[in-house]
Amino acid sequence: MIGDAAAEWGFELGWKLRGLEHALLGGGWKRPGTGLSVRVRCEQGDGVWTAVGDDGQRRESRTAGTEAEATALVREAFGVKRGQPQQPAPGVQRFTLIHWPVGEGARFADARYDGLKARPPQGCTVEEIGGRFGLRCERPGPRLLDAVADLCGEIRTGHGLLMTDLGIEKLWEWSADGTDGWGAEIVGQLLLMAAERAPRLGYSVEDLVRFLSAAAGAEPAPYVA
Repeated sequence: MIGDAAAEWGFELGWKLRGLEHALLGGGWKRPGTGLSVRVRCEQGDGVWTAVGDDGQRRESRTAGTEAEATALVREAFGVKRGQPQQPAPGVQRFTLIHWPVGEGARFADARYDGLKARPPQGCTVEEIGGRFGLRCERPGPRLLDAVADLCGEIRTGHGLLMTDLGIEKLWEWSADGTDGWGAEIVGQLLLMAAERAPRLGYSVEDLVRFLSAAAGAEPAPYVA
């Protein structure tokens, strides 16, 4: 009887943790090479924190009595030692930005990137990610999308490149983790993909703004001929 009860309890706990992992991260996976993301949540009333990490190749989850301990355990599972920087300072957003145009192969050595390689934007380092040109960045911004938009505009103006990717692969998945989390990265990537692909079909940026306003029920922007 005791063995049966223990097995039942273990199954129930495992099922709860599986559900909590899905609530934390959905099923959306990061692109390999885009770095480790950790999401943490505490089930109301049980006092147990569960952290789930994803580096684009595997996921690990750990539980502990505090948020910091659960996060540290997951980071250690990915080989990150305690004491290494975890979160950026307040008002700073951390993200990976990749130039991944639709229909193009891996071309990190492309001469288009020479200027950015020689003088990366402030707060960013250049890295080859899946054969593509990428930037790992910590940039100022009140919210993730604000920081991403400012950097993309800077690159577009200074180098003529429209950055297209924030490192998310399964865009149909979801994570309701606020304005600076994984869910915001998914939204940001969808918007960047639309900004790149719509002009190829004959739609302007203004068309996209009007579409979003109308679809969301907001006041549509005035038409500009």
